[in-house]
Amino acid sequence: MMKRRIFVITFICMALLLGQLGQLGAATASAAEAPGTESYDIPFITADTSMSGVMATRQDFFQIPSYWNVSSVVVNMDYKVSQLADKDRSSVTLAINGVAFYSFRPDRTVEKKQRLSVTIPRELLAEGTNTLSTEGSIQTIVNDQICSPDEERDNWLQLYSSSSVDVRYVSKPLDGSIRDFNERFTSLDTVSKSLNTIAVPAQASAKEMEAAVYALSGFAKANTLQDKTIPLLAFDDEYYAGKKLVTAVALYDQLPSGLKTAVGTPDLNGKALIQLVRQGEQWALVVTAKDEALLVKASRLVANQALMSQLSSDRKIVDESTDVSTPVVNISRNVVLTESGDELKGPRHQEKAYFVSLPANRSIADASKISLDFRYAKNLDFDRSMVTVLINNTPIGSKKLTEELANGDSITLPIPKNLDISGNFSVVVAFDLELKNAVCVQNQNQMPWAFVTKDSMLQLNTKDRTELLFNNYPYPFLRDGAFNQVAVVLPQERDSYTYRTVANLFNLLGQYAEGNTGDVLFYSDDVAADVLKARNVIAIGTFQSNKVIRDHNAALYFKYDANGAGLQSNEKMSIDSDYGKRIGTLQLIDSPYEAGHGLLAVTGADSEYYYLASKLVASQGTVWKVFGDGVSTDKDGNINAFRFKKEAEPEQSSVISNVMERTDVLSFVIAAALVMVLVLVSLIFLARKYRRRRGDRDEA
Repeated sequence: MMKRRIFVITFICMALLLGQLGQLGAATASAAEAPGTESYDIPFITADTSMSGVMATRQDFFQIPSYWNVSSVVVNMDYKVSQLADKDRSSVTLAINGVAFYSFRPDRTVEKKQRLSVTIPRELLAEGTNTLSTEGSIQTIVNDQICSPDEERDNWLQLYSSSSVDVRYVSKPLDGSIRDFNERFTSLDTVSKSLNTIAVPAQASAKEMEAAVYALSGFAKANTLQDKTIPLLAFDDEYYAGKKLVTAVALYDQLPSGLKTAVGTPDLNGKALIQLVRQGEQWALVVTAKDEALLVKASRLVANQALMSQLSSDRKIVDESTDVSTPVVNISRNVVLTESGDELKGPRHQEKAYFVSLPANRSIADASKISLDFRYAKNLDFDRSMVTVLINNTPIGSKKLTEELANGDSITLPIPKNLDISGNFSVVVAFDLELKNAVCVQNQNQMPWAFVTKDSMLQLNTKDRTELLFNNYPYPFLRDGAFNQVAVVLPQERDSYTYRTVANLFNLLGQYAEGNTGDVLFYSDDVAADVLKARNVIAIGTFQSNKVIRDHNAALYFKYDANGAGLQSNEKMSIDSDYGKRIGTLQLIDSPYEAGHGLLAVTGADSEYYYLASKLVASQGTVWKVFGDGVSTDKDGNINAFRFKKEAEPEQSSVISNVMERTDVLSFVIAAALVMVLVLVSLIFLARKYRRRRGDRDEA
């Protein structure tokens, strides 16, 4: 009886315990994984990198959009450490936004790549940009001496590009404002999952296409995933319905019935409308008007990201008086490196990087230079301390630090012409701050120090890169950050590949554009030749579908056969007759309509193949694969790029032109000339004076 009672009591206790554990587990699971939780992996190391030295630090960045309600962020760091690392003395510390949150000792006994997964405390995260710092202290020398050197090349920590930040989040509901829609349209998760699109009517008019590419270019500029593109689809495309965020650009009469019903019957006399509407699970930003010019103007507003981020309602009216233009791009000769100055702390090698923005068609010319003003601590070992300036990771000069100039030092360096810098570039100021007897002193994070002052600047002379080569792309279609009189000639017959091709071209052009200015006009292939004068032309289509390509087949580097069925061999590449039907090409030739302009033929025997070619100039991740002026590609990923134009002989610059470009030399020449003039005038006066005296003596 007693045993039975004990058994019953035990059974009841176990049942109650299991019930409580079940409820606890369910509650924990519910708290950890809320309904609608999504996961996004953000790579934060673009390429495998090695951190060398006993104390090495690097910073990486990742974004958290404001509409993400973050539940957890896990750093997955793939690494490998030196086999000589002392496990008891080596460590790696991770910090987020300047606050350390995790340290560990790497295991040298593991020969292969290791993975560390650690959660970042949510209270340390910030909306927008977050800075993840990795500090490695890898010790390899057994410290059996009173003082032993610790800076050796065997102190390395390898970090791999497979490292990522795994963010788990729930998207906040869209608040119904244009501003919120605008942020989400180009956000990480939206673009990576291809949940967005620009949409136009199936047979969009020239002005509807113009308006669409302005909007597309503005969104492409805001897209941080530069290897992903924003599509352009027709309303009747099979993929349109599956998009969660849509920007619909159309004249009011051409809107689909569902969107027309959603926006109602607005007064569009002398007005254009930008309105956010919802249809089921799809949000659509409708850009519409009855007047073509106003439709284009409204799309230029959409391309102005500064204005879009200010629209807190679901509706915006655009009329003739609405100012939609972005500020004019100012190519300044003097570029300030830092607005308030930058401090570098800690011993040994310390770097500060600066990003300099320059239009893609601009290259640095002669007589450009960098002037760096700085100061530094006085407790350095000045026999071993120095500063080095690098441009695009290439050193251009160094200077030894001295105690006498510690409170105010400077260095001026010319930018070498052979660096061949064009477009955006980076400047790195690297200090080697060495302490005396540092091997006997524990490392200090706050000393020594150096400070780059706000007087540091670049003095840039720039020139146009005007040769028609893909090396200089997106020239000639962009110049100084604005569209440069672009004319797009579409094929007679359009399909989904045609719209995707246009999207590819203007995703990259939009990334390089610095504003919403300049013109992009669309034409059918029967456009008159006079209309294309003074225009840089993009011709899209096949031999049969585009008259511009057909009429200028003889000028192409990859020519079609007599029937226009496929592309033929040329002096650079042998092409089988069947293979010529299965390739797409990009060909950048001189405009046949007017000298000084260009024509880009995006062509292939079928629309699928010219779309394939357009993918090569769709993003910055692919455009580096093309060079020269003629490129072919196929479905297998084979890319053949050639230069067909003959290289021009380099112009021999005259002494006069060299002097005119060098302002310092020009000033010296002017000063010397003035001195010579003064000497000459003085000699003339002296000669006249002595001649007069001689005449007086002769009379006497």
